[in-house]
Amino acid sequence: MDIGVVLQTTPPSARVVDLATRAETFGFSHVWTFDSHILWQEPFPIYTQILANTRNVTVGPMVTNPLTRDWTVTASLFATLNEMFGNRTVIGMGRGDSAVRVINGKPSTIGVLGEAVNVIRELANGRDVEYRGSTIRFPWASKSRTEVWIAGYGPKALKLAGEVGDGFILQLADPDITAWTIGAVRGAAEAAGRDPDAVTICVAAPAYVGDDVAYARDQCRWFGGMVGNHVADIVARYGQSSDVPTALTDYIAGREGYDYNEHGQVGNPHTAFVPDEIVDRFCVLGPVEEQVEKLKALQGLGVDQFAVYLQHDAKDETLQAYGEKVIPAIADHVLAKS
Repeated sequence: MDIGVVLQTTPPSARVVDLATRAETFGFSHVWTFDSHILWQEPFPIYTQILANTRNVTVGPMVTNPLTRDWTVTASLFATLNEMFGNRTVIGMGRGDSAVRVINGKPSTIGVLGEAVNVIRELANGRDVEYRGSTIRFPWASKSRTEVWIAGYGPKALKLAGEVGDGFILQLADPDITAWTIGAVRGAAEAAGRDPDAVTICVAAPAYVGDDVAYARDQCRWFGGMVGNHVADIVARYGQSSDVPTALTDYIAGREGYDYNEHGQVGNPHTAFVPDEIVDRFCVLGPVEEQVEKLKALQGLGVDQFAVYLQHDAKDETLQAYGEKVIPAIADHVLAKS
């Protein structure tokens, strides 16, 4: 199982680049960032510096959306990065959350997301595509190659990920919910005539290494609030009696609004409704041994990558602990033969 890292593009940008380069040094495979251009810095210029200062990591947004940029612009950005740095990008896409809501917009429909995935992927891979009544192609991008991984929680998003996604992103690390979503994605892939195992599965959540779990919870409680925004949309659409597991939906009963100015921030007062149990289930907390145990459980469910949300007060310590202890412990070990 690969281990990635998810960074906010919080100024100074040089610190984001430094964390990314350190992540590669410690053996992380992917560097992801938020893509919310009002709340944080625009990620694409930062990607150029990350890619220029690394050799191996794959870089991309977790996640971008179909609404804040024209689809052809998004595709051109990735194709250009690939030409500059050698096909080291991946495109995480969702319906849109903070990037859209802070400008009083609404997330896209699943139908629009599916159309955007097709247009962006075809163009970014140097292929022809129909767009607004014209057949277009980037004549300079014939060697560009990238994948689109779809993020979501609800039944329609999971179905779309299975039908057309190169990968699926689940932003929480609860094993039971993970198993349900993987089953839905792979079932949709099989129904669409695809190889279910060809869809890469990525689970992303905060990880905090240490013995003081109560303190770690308070550093990561913001994540339950972030997930709760998407869960609230699911409940509004499907109600409490849908096929969505109650393990995902019940905890938002005490949710009362959300201020995106505090989005993704430690100490966000609008996440006080998130109980300790949810933080424990959604995140990966505790000493190295417990981190490894949970990651191996996720790996056993078919997870191909765990991406560490690095938004707390122990960024450097977490990178080091993962690089020196966690990543080696979950790596495949091949014995030398004489």
